[in-house]
Amino acid sequence: MKLHPLVERLLRQHGAAAVTVDTLDAWLAQGGEQVLFFAGDPVRFAEGLDVAVVLPELHAAFGGRFAIGVVPREDEEALARRWGVQRWPSLVFLRDGRYLGAISGMKDWDVYRQEVAQVLAASAARAPTVGIPVVAAGGNGACG
Repeated sequence: MKLHPLVERLLRQHGAAAVTVDTLDAWLAQGGEQVLFFAGDPVRFAEGLDVAVVLPELHAAFGGRFAIGVVPREDEEALARRWGVQRWPSLVFLRDGRYLGAISGMKDWDVYRQEVAQVLAASAARAPTVGIPVVAAGGNGACG
């Protein structure tokens, strides 16, 4: 697992956990409020590094009430599908393993604080994943 030094700093200095496809269920089982950080490729999505720097500040601003999980690049696509992430960087907020919402891109400080507060106040909901159409046997997929 190779991480950019600013993302790796979350693990070394800020108590974040690396959350992979293999460790996701165990991490979610810890319960409580959690955020998964999808940084993306730092060459293509430079704001991911900005979010990596701001995330510990957001964590502190909210009294450390959520655990931070960093998704390594090699696991981002698989986990992104599970939570409906379509833009990098993204923060996916969960409570007891259930989806609360996501914040994508870099924001101004006040906007970030407001959006994080709104997401943490939300009730758990279904993640906006890509649905698979259901077609009846022998049907053509048309409604009606």
